[in-house]
Amino acid sequence: MTPGSSGEKLIASNRRAFHEYKVEDRMEAGLVLTGTEVKSLRANGASLADGYVRLKGREAWLVNVHIPPYGHGTFFSQHPERRDRKLLLHARELNRLVGLLQEKGLTLLPLRLYFKRGMVKAELGLGRGKKLYDKREAIKKREAQREAQRYARRSS
Repeated sequence: MTPGSSGEKLIASNRRAFHEYKVEDRMEAGLVLTGTEVKSLRANGASLADGYVRLKGREAWLVNVHIPPYGHGTFFSQHPERRDRKLLLHARELNRLVGLLQEKGLTLLPLRLYFKRGMVKAELGLGRGKKLYDKREAIKKREAQREAQRYARRSS
Protein backbone atom coordinates (compact mmCIF):
# COMPACT_ATOMS: atom_id res chain seq x y z
CA MET A 1 0.00 0.00 0.00
CA THR A 2 1.63 3.22 -1.10
CA PRO A 3 0.68 6.65 0.20
CA GLY A 4 -1.52 8.33 -2.34
CA SER A 5 -2.90 5.13 -3.84
CA SER A 6 -6.67 4.56 -4.02
CA GLY A 7 -7.53 8.19 -3.22
CA GLU A 8 -5.68 8.44 0.08
CA LYS A 9 -4.84 11.90 1.45
CA LEU A 10 -2.06 11.91 4.02
CA ILE A 11 -2.79 13.82 7.25
CA ALA A 12 0.32 13.04 9.30
CA SER A 13 3.15 10.55 9.38
CA ASN A 14 5.34 9.38 12.25
CA ARG A 15 8.91 9.63 10.92
CA ARG A 16 10.30 9.24 14.41
CA ALA A 17 8.81 5.73 14.68
CA PHE A 18 10.95 4.53 11.78
CA HIS A 19 14.07 5.92 13.47
CA GLU A 20 13.30 4.48 16.91
CA TYR A 21 11.75 1.13 15.88
CA LYS A 22 12.17 -1.61 13.29
CA VAL A 23 8.64 -1.98 11.90
CA GLU A 24 7.87 -5.67 11.37
CA ASP A 25 4.17 -5.70 10.49
CA ARG A 26 1.55 -3.14 9.41
CA MET A 27 -2.23 -2.95 9.55
CA GLU A 28 -5.03 -0.45 8.96
CA ALA A 29 -7.59 0.62 11.54
CA GLY A 30 -10.47 3.08 11.62
CA LEU A 31 -10.84 5.74 14.31
CA VAL A 32 -13.80 6.91 16.38
CA LEU A 33 -13.66 10.72 16.23
CA THR A 34 -15.89 13.70 16.98
CA GLY A 35 -16.94 16.18 14.30
CA THR A 36 -14.50 18.89 15.33
CA GLU A 37 -11.64 16.40 15.31
CA VAL A 38 -12.33 15.46 11.68
CA LYS A 39 -12.65 19.11 10.67
CA SER A 40 -9.41 19.93 12.46
CA LEU A 41 -7.62 17.05 10.73
CA ARG A 42 -8.77 18.37 7.35
CA ALA A 43 -7.57 21.90 8.18
CA ASN A 44 -4.59 21.54 10.54
CA GLY A 45 -3.29 17.97 10.57
CA ALA A 46 -2.06 16.10 13.65
CA SER A 47 1.08 15.03 15.50
CA LEU A 48 1.84 11.32 15.99
CA ALA A 49 5.30 11.83 17.53
CA ASP A 50 4.47 10.61 21.06
CA GLY A 51 1.55 8.37 20.16
CA TYR A 52 1.17 4.67 20.85
CA VAL A 53 -1.58 2.04 20.97
CA ARG A 54 -2.81 0.52 24.22
CA LEU A 55 -4.97 -2.60 24.45
CA LYS A 56 -7.61 -2.39 27.19
CA GLY A 57 -9.72 -5.51 27.50
CA ARG A 58 -11.19 -6.30 24.08
CA GLU A 59 -10.52 -2.82 22.63
CA ALA A 60 -7.57 -0.92 21.16
CA TRP A 61 -7.01 2.76 21.98
CA LEU A 62 -4.82 5.36 20.30
CA VAL A 63 -3.11 7.27 23.12
CA ASN A 64 -1.27 10.61 23.23
CA VAL A 65 -1.91 11.69 19.62
CA HIS A 66 -2.29 15.46 19.32
CA ILE A 67 -5.16 16.82 17.19
CA PRO A 68 -5.25 20.63 17.46
CA PRO A 69 -8.53 22.40 18.26
CA TYR A 70 -10.78 23.36 15.38
CA GLY A 71 -10.57 27.11 14.75
CA HIS A 72 -14.24 27.71 13.95
CA GLY A 73 -15.70 25.52 16.70
CA THR A 74 -17.48 26.92 19.73
CA PHE A 75 -16.20 26.53 23.26
CA PHE A 76 -18.69 23.74 23.98
CA SER A 77 -18.05 21.78 20.77
CA GLN A 78 -14.25 21.60 21.12
CA HIS A 79 -12.48 18.30 21.80
CA PRO A 80 -9.61 17.62 24.21
CA GLU A 81 -6.38 17.75 22.18
CA ARG A 82 -4.78 14.56 23.57
CA ARG A 83 -7.69 12.32 24.50
CA ASP A 84 -7.66 8.53 24.03
CA ARG A 85 -9.33 7.58 20.73
CA LYS A 86 -10.85 4.17 20.07
CA LEU A 87 -9.47 2.15 17.15
CA LEU A 88 -11.82 0.04 15.06
CA LEU A 89 -10.35 -3.42 14.46
CA HIS A 90 -11.88 -6.83 13.77
CA ALA A 91 -11.94 -9.30 16.67
CA ARG A 92 -9.49 -11.63 14.92
CA GLU A 93 -7.05 -8.74 14.41
CA LEU A 94 -7.30 -7.85 18.11
CA ASN A 95 -6.72 -11.48 19.14
CA ARG A 96 -3.66 -11.65 16.90
CA LEU A 97 -2.31 -8.39 18.35
CA VAL A 98 -2.82 -9.57 21.93
CA GLY A 99 -0.78 -12.68 21.16
CA LEU A 100 1.99 -10.74 19.39
CA LEU A 101 2.29 -8.04 22.05
CA GLN A 102 2.86 -10.68 24.75
CA GLU A 103 6.28 -11.16 23.12
CA LYS A 104 8.89 -9.04 24.83
CA GLY A 105 10.08 -5.90 23.05
CA LEU A 106 7.17 -5.38 20.64
CA THR A 107 5.15 -2.15 20.58
CA LEU A 108 2.16 -1.09 18.51
CA LEU A 109 2.66 2.40 17.03
CA PRO A 110 0.70 4.73 14.75
CA LEU A 111 2.74 5.19 11.56
CA ARG A 112 0.44 7.56 9.67
CA LEU A 113 -3.06 9.06 9.62
CA TYR A 114 -4.86 9.52 6.32
CA PHE A 115 -8.25 10.00 4.71
CA LYS A 116 -9.47 7.03 2.69
CA ARG A 117 -12.83 7.43 0.95
CA GLY A 118 -13.74 10.24 3.36
CA MET A 119 -12.94 8.23 6.51
CA VAL A 120 -9.95 8.79 8.80
CA LYS A 121 -7.73 5.72 8.94
CA ALA A 122 -4.61 4.95 10.95
CA GLU A 123 -1.79 2.75 9.72
CA LEU A 124 -0.43 0.85 12.71
CA GLY A 125 2.96 -0.80 12.86
CA LEU A 126 4.23 -3.55 15.10
CA GLY A 127 7.70 -2.35 16.03
CA ARG A 128 10.71 -3.67 17.89
CA GLY A 129 12.92 -1.04 19.53
CA LYS A 130 16.28 -0.39 17.85
CA LYS A 131 19.51 -0.35 19.78
CA LEU A 132 21.79 2.70 19.55
CA TYR A 133 24.21 0.93 17.19
CA ASP A 134 21.29 0.03 14.86
CA LYS A 135 20.31 3.71 14.67
CA ARG A 136 23.91 4.70 13.91
CA GLU A 137 24.09 2.07 11.17
CA ALA A 138 20.87 3.39 9.58
CA ILE A 139 22.23 6.96 9.64
CA LYS A 140 25.50 5.82 8.01
CA LYS A 141 23.62 4.01 5.23
CA ARG A 142 21.41 7.03 4.60
CA GLU A 143 24.39 9.40 4.45
CA ALA A 144 26.28 7.07 2.08
CA GLN A 145 23.25 6.88 -0.20
CA ARG A 146 22.90 10.68 -0.27
CA GLU A 147 26.60 11.06 -1.03
CA ALA A 148 26.33 8.58 -3.92
CA GLN A 149 23.36 10.49 -5.32
CA ARG A 150 25.25 13.79 -5.09
CA TYR A 151 28.24 12.25 -6.85
CA ALA A 152 26.03 10.80 -9.59
CA ARG A 153 24.39 14.21 -10.17
CA ARG A 154 27.76 15.99 -10.36
CA SER A 155 29.29 13.51 -12.81
CA SER A 156 26.37 13.49 -15.25
